[in-house]
Order: sequence, then structure tokens, then C-alpha cells
Amino acid sequence: MDPFVRTQVDARGIATVTFFHPASNSLPASLLADLAGKIDEAGKDATVKVIVLKSAGNRAFCAGASFDELMAIETPEEGLSFFKGFALVINAIRTCPKFVLGRVQGKTVGGGVGLAAAVDHCLATKHASVKLSELAVGIGPFVVGPAVERKIGTSGMGMLAIDATSWKPASWAAEQGLYAEVFDDTEALDAGVEALALRLAQSNPEAMAHLKRVLWEGTEHWDELLAERAAISGKLVLSDFTRRAIAAFKR
Repeated sequence: MDPFVRTQVDARGIATVTFFHPASNSLPASLLADLAGKIDEAGKDATVKVIVLKSAGNRAFCAGASFDELMAIETPEEGLSFFKGFALVINAIRTCPKFVLGRVQGKTVGGGVGLAAAVDHCLATKHASVKLSELAVGIGPFVVGPAVERKIGTSGMGMLAIDATSWKPASWAAEQGLYAEVFDDTEALDAGVEALALRLAQSNPEAMAHLKRVLWEGTEHWDELLAERAAISGKLVLSDFTRRAIAAFKR
């Protein structure tokens, strides 16, 4: 299949935003922009009560950024534009007046961990290991870092960011607070997501909007913060060290 981002809204007011890319659901800039736009649209749709964010397939939830696009960056401006992609999605989730639930069926890396951290409530399977691999390729999880740190604290963020080549199991992610619940398989995961989404769809929209604002208090500066972090990564990706590391990582 070709890459896509799709939104489906059912009669109960549950909007499911699904993304897909054949390279383990990695996200190039175009898909990130589309994903941010779809979340923003669902947030403004009066018929939508709650949003579910998921990826297609039964394996990787999200392999992070597109390595091909990383290698093609030639200027700091191009680097800034690329790394702002995940910032767009994180900020779209942050400012959306509806709760966004995450459905993580498999392994997630880098920016994918940022998405799992940015959603308001994340459910996963026992196969949903996590890794922040950015330092291993000469960059750093600067853009997704604020979302990850907000969810699991500075200590947990440091464990992931510093040990950039090791996977942490889903059980660890749940203990840290990244996942609210871990299920044995995708069938049980989908049942859990469905049950919670239905309960929220039947809840008071005004109360949920107020609660979301409370939960995200202190992040009002993230438009500027994440842009600043994107600029750091945009410069680092041009270094010889990072170019060699990314090339080796792809082999």
C-alpha cells in the first residue's frame, strides 16, 4: 500500500485517525503534516467526541522519522523544516480540545515514542517495546523530548535517551507511565481502546475540554520550544558525524 493518513468518524462520535507507511510506519514530512492536519480537523469537528490515534498493520507502531529524508537534508533551514514535523503533530495533540487516545500495537522508535507520549492516554500490547535511538545516529530526541519528559519524568527520559541502542519492554513503559495499560494481543488492545473511547464519547464534552486544558497546563510555550529544539536537530543532522552514523544505521 501507498503511505496514507485517514480519518474515520463513526456514529458514536469516535474519530479514528490512522497512519501508514510501508517502511515500518516511519513518518516523512508530508505524512507528519497530514497527520497534524487530520488531528486538528477532528478537534474542530463538532460531531467528534474523542479521537483514537493508531497506525495500520500488526507490527511496528512507528519507526520514527524517515531516514531517506534525513539523508537528503542539505541546509539548516531544511533541517528545521523536517524536524518541525513531529512538533506539528505533538502541538496538534496538545491544543486539540478532544482527548486523543493512543493505540500502540508494536515497537515504536524515536518520534514514535514522542507520539505515544503526546497522546492523552496510551494503551499498548506487550509487544510495544520502546527506544529513543536519536543519540545513536548523532542527533538527540530534542523535539519529542518535552512530550516524553512530561509523561515519564526526567529520569525515565534520560534512561531512554542515553541508552539509545537498547529496547525497553512495554512493561517498563507502563511502569514509567507512558502506557496506561498493556494487553496480551491486538484483539484485547482493540477491545480496551473501544471500551474507553465509548465511555469518553458518552461523557460531557465541556468537562473533558476543561480537563484537557488542566492536564496540559504549563505547556503553552511549546510552539516556540519545539521549534527551538527542531533547530538544534536541524543543525546536528548536517554534521559529518551524523551523516556517517545515519549511513551506517541504514546498512
